[in-house]
Amino acid sequence: MKVDVLLGLQWGDEGKGKVVDVLTPNYDVVARFQGGPNAGHTLEFEGQKYVLRSIPSGIFQGDKVNIIGNGVVLDPALFKEEAVALEKSGHNLKDRLMISKKAHLIMPTHRVLDAAYEAAKGASKVGTTGKGIGPTYTDKVSRNGLRVGDLLHNFEEKYAAAKARHEQILKDMNFAYNVTETEKAWFEGIEYLKQFQLVDSEHVINQMLDEGKSVLCEGAQGTMLDVDFGSYPFVTSSNTVCAGACTGLGVSPRRIGDVYGIFKAYCTRVGSGPFPTELFDEVGDRIRDLGHEYGAVTGRKRRCGWIDLVALKYAVMIDGVTKLIMMKSDVLDDFKTIKACVAYKVNGEMVDHFPFDISEGVEPVYVEMPGWKTQMSKMQGEDEFPEEFNNYVSFLEDELGVPIKIVSVGPDREQTIVRYTD
Repeated sequence: MKVDVLLGLQWGDEGKGKVVDVLTPNYDVVARFQGGPNAGHTLEFEGQKYVLRSIPSGIFQGDKVNIIGNGVVLDPALFKEEAVALEKSGHNLKDRLMISKKAHLIMPTHRVLDAAYEAAKGASKVGTTGKGIGPTYTDKVSRNGLRVGDLLHNFEEKYAAAKARHEQILKDMNFAYNVTETEKAWFEGIEYLKQFQLVDSEHVINQMLDEGKSVLCEGAQGTMLDVDFGSYPFVTSSNTVCAGACTGLGVSPRRIGDVYGIFKAYCTRVGSGPFPTELFDEVGDRIRDLGHEYGAVTGRKRRCGWIDLVALKYAVMIDGVTKLIMMKSDVLDDFKTIKACVAYKVNGEMVDHFPFDISEGVEPVYVEMPGWKTQMSKMQGEDEFPEEFNNYVSFLEDELGVPIKIVSVGPDREQTIVRYTD
């Protein structure tokens, strides 16, 4: 068997959680492969709304195995908060959630370091969520990290050494802090974490594949936030691209099957960083309001703009996308004209590929299409789509060279239309 991969193609917030939940009945296992509690995967069904930060979005389908992979960084306090809330709503996690021993732990002092580093950057700050994710990945790469498996091997000694190292850095930066309360909650989270199945997830996943079980790999953030291929340095600290599923779960590239690429019918971004199609007018404000474009975890306003096909084609190429999924189509229901960026003017020169630097001198080149001016949220099938919307979908497929398999017309899991089957 091969694993299928589901990931975002833009700057995150594409709606991955909902789609994982919709696709989960087709799989035996759902596994998160990177990122941390800066993720905010929102799911709505049966009149309830859930926001998942670290736990895979397949957790609501009762008979499925869910795995937090080695590529994820985990905050025990936030994990406990998230898991307890799910358990109170009737979802039993301990029987069906496994956590990789090789996943790295976010310490209280990592969060302090995050704030200290951002403060030191001043006007050049990245716009981090402040969850300590960047410093945790830094420790991982510099071989100073603390891992879930360390809970079973001299944990107190390893924690003290890592904390002392962080305290020295903060002392050198002359940064004032107090972690007494957060550390208390963190250690409570550690004890809670010990109740779960802590596994060598790479062996578990490959054994499941050998046994013929189907696995869906769930990514966080989006391709344009990848630490290597995104709009650096305004990126996250992990590999959000398809290749990250291999390193974040321990599966061979030969075992990658379908790659589902998720994008919005328009484009958004949170925090700092270049955004060529960003709108600073009433159209951008209207998209934000209609799409409820506020961070699921942070509550921050998302910057909004028209769809960027230059960046999207780049993401499709990097990820090897085989099937596309378009989200929030209904948000554009009332617009008379829809725009799509098909090229950039960079310092006056026309460019149709994603350049090294998009921070300055980039002007989007748009094509315009008539909007559909039809309420799509109550539609049940592709045969109900208006002609103008079908034209928009066909245009995107022609530009991207990949079929759009699923169209979302609302936040609920029922508001999901499969356009055709294989």
